[in-house]
Amino acid sequence: MPLTIYRRGELWHYRGTVAGRRLRGSTGTGIKETAQRIAAERETTEWKRHLDGPGAVLTFSQAAILYKAAGKTFGKRHIKLMQYWKMTLVKDMNEGKIQQCAIVLYPRAKGSTRNREVIIPTQAIINHAAKSGFGSKISISRFPVIKEEKTPATWEWVQRFMQHAPPHLAGLACFMLLTGARLSEALSVRWEDVDFDRRRVKIRQTKIGNERWAHMPAPLVVAIANCARDRATVFRYVGTNSAHKSWQGAVKRAALPYLSCHACRHGFATAMLHAGVDPVTVAKRGGWKSVQHVFATYGHATDDETVTDAICEPLPPRGHRKA
Repeated sequence: MPLTIYRRGELWHYRGTVAGRRLRGSTGTGIKETAQRIAAERETTEWKRHLDGPGAVLTFSQAAILYKAAGKTFGKRHIKLMQYWKMTLVKDMNEGKIQQCAIVLYPRAKGSTRNREVIIPTQAIINHAAKSGFGSKISISRFPVIKEEKTPATWEWVQRFMQHAPPHLAGLACFMLLTGARLSEALSVRWEDVDFDRRRVKIRQTKIGNERWAHMPAPLVVAIANCARDRATVFRYVGTNSAHKSWQGAVKRAALPYLSCHACRHGFATAMLHAGVDPVTVAKRGGWKSVQHVFATYGHATDDETVTDAICEPLPPRGHRKA
């Protein structure tokens, strides 16, 4: 039978059977005329789902919930997208509308930011829904990105920085350079994650959703040991904003050319590659999910023409490390 409404307390509810499916629920209103409209729309939606498939009535917010329920990485950018699209049907979203969303949400941002914050997560949510049987996959062209040369932090830069920073900030810089940790990952390290005896530290890799153990070179052991144990976290900062503010002050006091916190992560990858460590190992030790990203971002060709001499040079004994 079609949906009918009935009053329970101050609100109207609906019940009935549509396309063989029993439905019941609250309209959320105490106004009868509004309740009748809501029940009629619910009935229409159910017939549409039955006749055209579940993808015909899936909203972006529902698709995002499915994405989160599947254990996918879900954060502020996804919530922001849900707030923008609200109850928009996925089937009504196309490449042009999604690109316009990126422009509206990030009017002054670079193409890389629009891609990262809107294009990539929106496509991931829609395509995950498609894999689950809700609609079709979508392909979205990304905004052009001007590749900028990243200036990595060096060990010399970090040592000078540490001389003009309080112990916990000095330890933070040392930690990011020598482990490749992201700032958010470094700030999440707790004292129980640090194993001084085995010179290891556990890093929770927030961006790729797992954990890794990182080796602590001797200077890092000393730097962490110098940090006061007055909080649960090693580096004390409660958020990235406060860390950035202190970082800027230390750079200024040290009279160094400005490099961001993230430059330490760049420095880790660059130094490892220059030392001859293969990109697969660099990606694993630094917590990059993609080896291709390490290649594209940190692999720079040398201008030394004589580098090809290395092909015919004798290999060092097994286990020997080049000084």
